[in-house]
Amino acid sequence: MSLIELLAEKPDKIMFTTPSHGQHKFIYEKLKELYRIDYSETECQNPQLALEEAQLEAAAIYRTRSTTFLTNGSTSGIIGAVLACTQVGDKVLIASNAHPSHLNAVKLAGARPLTYDLEIDKEWGVPLEVRPEIIDYFLSRYNIRTVIITSPSYEGIISDIEEIRAVCDKYEAFLIVDEAHGALYPFSDMLPLSAVNIAHFTVQSLHKTAGGLNPTALLHSNCDIDVRPALALITTTSPSYPLLASIEANINYLNSKQGRKDLENLIIRVDKIRQKTAGCMFYGDDPLKLLIKVPGITGYELSEMLFEDFGIEDERTNEKSTMLLCGIGTDNKKLDKLQHVLSKL
Repeated sequence: MSLIELLAEKPDKIMFTTPSHGQHKFIYEKLKELYRIDYSETECQNPQLALEEAQLEAAAIYRTRSTTFLTNGSTSGIIGAVLACTQVGDKVLIASNAHPSHLNAVKLAGARPLTYDLEIDKEWGVPLEVRPEIIDYFLSRYNIRTVIITSPSYEGIISDIEEIRAVCDKYEAFLIVDEAHGALYPFSDMLPLSAVNIAHFTVQSLHKTAGGLNPTALLHSNCDIDVRPALALITTTSPSYPLLASIEANINYLNSKQGRKDLENLIIRVDKIRQKTAGCMFYGDDPLKLLIKVPGITGYELSEMLFEDFGIEDERTNEKSTMLLCGIGTDNKKLDKLQHVLSKL
């Protein structure tokens, strides 16, 4: 039985257990449906077994050794992966501009961080890809146990994961890919190549572009290391099964005929914005990240103009450019409005 089906069933026992709301004391009325399916690891409900089966099914969908559901974001996946494959004193290579979870994971593992700098595109004000030769440079000079890279970047810049994995294999180093912003990649050939079947560990945030609830995420593994003991060190023993069930539903939707069709339609529609707004300049490898700039104004000025004059809030901005994030929930109404505004600009 799937986790979704299990939580939809009403227990046939009277439970004097946690959670103490008892599935009917709705302290926050707007979330009453959440209360109704919020169970613990009780004997009559036993969501743990259903969760294990859901994760096995997910691994089959992604074609990984294992896929683990996360309810504390990609941060917990990065930390779990580092704890699983490093020992105290090991060297771990990370980018100097990496997400804080990368350095925090190294600290928690008692490992030693080595950092590399990414080249900055001066015209757009964003970091460029991780070049394999940079990774080779460090691995050839230092005894590095693990490499962490981010691809895609926040702005949608893609690194060559296959080449970087080859470099890591040459020096017998583990490769962890922070693919937090690439959770849609495995479900369309119109998107960049995902790392889930290439890296030793890949972390994805479903809530960033794939329509998931905050802070649902996934940790994919393609090696023999069991990440469960490491995750147990940083994960609550009272997980949110409604959130975990939402992950199962999210994956099933993305892998469905309708989900793939919706994703393809979104990619095509966003591409039309690029084609029909010739007055704006676009950049990046990810078709769902609209990194834009308008000649004659800064990124900050563009961001303020979009927000104050047109009621549009961007995801990220810098001196040179502004980035608007599109995901599975970005509907045509939003995109029509954006296209109209960019055409005017």
